[in-house]
Amino acid sequence: MIAQPKASHFVNGDWMEDTDGAVIEVIYPATGAVIATLHEATPAVIDAALAGAKAAQGAWAAKKPVERGRILRRAADLIRERGDALARLETLDTGKPLQETLVADWPSGADALEYFGGLAPTVTGETIPLGGDFAYTLREALGVCVGIGAWNYPSQIACWKSAPALAMGNAMVFKPSEVTPLGALELAAIFIEAGLPAGLFNVVQGRGAVGASLVTDARVDKVSLTGSVPTGRKVYAAAAEGIRNVTMELGGKSPLIIFNDADLDSAVGAAMMANFYSAGQVCSNGTRVFVQKGIKAAFLAQLKLRAEKIVLGDPMDMATQMGPLVSAVQVDKVMSYVNGAVTQGAQLVTGGGRDGMFVQPTVFSDVTDDMVLACEEVFGPVMAVLDFVDEDEVVTRANDTDFGLAAGVFTADLARAHRVIGALQAGTCWINTYNLTPVEMPFGGSKLSGVGRENGKAALEYYSQIKSVYVGMGPVDAPY
Repeated sequence: MIAQPKASHFVNGDWMEDTDGAVIEVIYPATGAVIATLHEATPAVIDAALAGAKAAQGAWAAKKPVERGRILRRAADLIRERGDALARLETLDTGKPLQETLVADWPSGADALEYFGGLAPTVTGETIPLGGDFAYTLREALGVCVGIGAWNYPSQIACWKSAPALAMGNAMVFKPSEVTPLGALELAAIFIEAGLPAGLFNVVQGRGAVGASLVTDARVDKVSLTGSVPTGRKVYAAAAEGIRNVTMELGGKSPLIIFNDADLDSAVGAAMMANFYSAGQVCSNGTRVFVQKGIKAAFLAQLKLRAEKIVLGDPMDMATQMGPLVSAVQVDKVMSYVNGAVTQGAQLVTGGGRDGMFVQPTVFSDVTDDMVLACEEVFGPVMAVLDFVDEDEVVTRANDTDFGLAAGVFTADLARAHRVIGALQAGTCWINTYNLTPVEMPFGGSKLSGVGRENGKAALEYYSQIKSVYVGMGPVDAPY
């Protein structure tokens, strides 16, 4: 299977190649086959992308918002029309099974484009009466935005970042992960077909050095990163040198709290979705599953039974429920956490093995708060089950982390559900469900999990700025 694009980059409305850039081999995780060969962006490519974005942005911002929105909605329609082909490309790029990519990746991206396309014309300022004088506010574009994507949801992330940016009149230069670089190129071509003027969404490929060149360029007004905390620290610091706006969507070690009165079937299902979907490669996963002692045995018994029925295999087979991890590096990392948990005394309930790039759905019980498995982000299909006695205890333990991306609570007592959620230090929370992220709802974290929000009306605030205008209606009263 070959997924070779026309060129490595998409700049100023067309494909662009510069073979002087270092080679990037795109590997299909399920087989290890090289399905495409790209080149990193050279300084010339980076300059062309930023110059084109800078030149195109002003005219785009001057368009009526409804005109900008119309183009985004056309792009959403094109994505939906090509859903099968785009899902297959996403599967080749990431290794995720078609069962997922047909419903969760590009469809979520199309939803974002449609949502922000419709929202764009509704963004208005306000008037402020000041006696005889008055003031008014305008919400304006920031300018040129840089988007840096992660490898786990490459096409969705490209849409989630570009949709609010473009809706508000910005231009974007997007650098996908070098591990999964293909989807963003398709999005750039779709934008042009939908009528987006050239230069407003450019895609350049590369590793960290390319990202650093983008983040530190004087032409850049905003940086939006999805990635790890270590990468976030570097990008945030670099952006701060130029006093640039930032959105940081980083990692997590999120708690999922299950009380004795929870619906057991739903709680087990949610815990599995919060750890095994996308082979566990999801930043918001509820990887610390706190189960109240009264249902611990029943929970683990049902979890083991259901986890061992998960079908691993060919991602292109619709019967496959879990695919391989994205890379050999990731497999080794995940297995080191599995082996470490055994060494530290956690009880292996199920799984724990690997077959090439595939890691079994793995569950550990009797995990304690100080174990590495309970403290660090694994980013693989490995669930840590911890038990607890009462509400106050579990809230304290759940908050005892440097992360604050997500949290979930399962209970039949809705008063307790809202009370616990109110006490948890996390930016995105769920009650009696987990990991549902509709584009209408803001998504993001607190503490080391990031700053800013993606999706929802809140995202528009991070891709725009307020201009205040005071209007004097009479003569100036000067004391001089």
